[in-house]
Amino acid sequence: MNQSPKIPLYKSIRDNSKEATLIVVFIVITLLLTLLTKGKFLSSANLVSMAFQLPEFGFIALGMMVVVLTGGINLSVINTAAMSSIFGALIISKVFNQGAGNATVALIGGLIGITVVALLGGALNGLAVAHFGVAPMLVTISTMMIFEGVGLLITKGGAISGFPSNYMWIGAGKILGIPFPMILYILAVIAFVILLEHTVWGRQVYMVGCNPTATYFSGVNNRSVLMRVYLLSAACGIFAAVLISSRYNSAKVDYGSSYLMKSIVATVLGGTDINGGYGKVIGTVTAVLIIQAISSGLNLLNVNRFLTDVIMGGLLLVVLAINFISMVISARRNKQQAAAKAV
Repeated sequence: MNQSPKIPLYKSIRDNSKEATLIVVFIVITLLLTLLTKGKFLSSANLVSMAFQLPEFGFIALGMMVVVLTGGINLSVINTAAMSSIFGALIISKVFNQGAGNATVALIGGLIGITVVALLGGALNGLAVAHFGVAPMLVTISTMMIFEGVGLLITKGGAISGFPSNYMWIGAGKILGIPFPMILYILAVIAFVILLEHTVWGRQVYMVGCNPTATYFSGVNNRSVLMRVYLLSAACGIFAAVLISSRYNSAKVDYGSSYLMKSIVATVLGGTDINGGYGKVIGTVTAVLIIQAISSGLNLLNVNRFLTDVIMGGLLLVVLAINFISMVISARRNKQQAAAKAV
């Protein structure tokens, strides 16, 4: 019998392909949760619910991944989304509820407001990292606190609500039975694959993550690459902001706060090197699916939601430990091969 169709997957797993292994893990987790929940996990109601929730988290994870590829980190990505959604909500509520009541004008004004504020936040991060050379962690911790503070000053800890139905449709509508947020996310994933893995700029992003000094002397403008990376990360925050605020029909400073830790877990679990230089979009997407599946499955099993955070933190530690051990084993194997060739 011809077994050739099974060879690529087997060979990928045998060669320690992180992405192929993750796909297998996702399938196993899906089957396990289906058994534990007695089929509820694969019910249409649960799958639709996941399809509405996953894109919000997925956009934040993509925004985190592209920064980690350069050896940095963006701890303000969710705060960028929250702050921009608050400004957008202010515009929408002013125009729709206190103005002429034109839903289309309110929608356009809100989306423009969200876009401008988010990109300004991304530009601030990019300017500090790319042009002033400040460590990404320090920069984004600072902007995280700034963005959160601005949001609290505006809302005083409350929520801004009262959106027109056309804005709420973005986070809760369907096209041909498919949730609109999922359609947006799929299009974004395709765009990321093309941008990062099939363009000159994408290769430059990986080069900066591998060796910024060598990249600079090869003629690449590192500052320009990093600035665009942080702007792209902020752009992901734009989509997350719109989806979160439209699904909740309100904007609040702490909406989506749990996605920060989850996005880091998804990035690392997806195979992106925390030191930069390696990572695949498909790996991050699969990791997002795994984490969303675990979260949804535990919810169906009525597991305490705080235990979910414990599991996510433990998962991150395990993945980091496995990556470190794999790196040590790989380095030792390379050294042995070099010594054998020398003999």
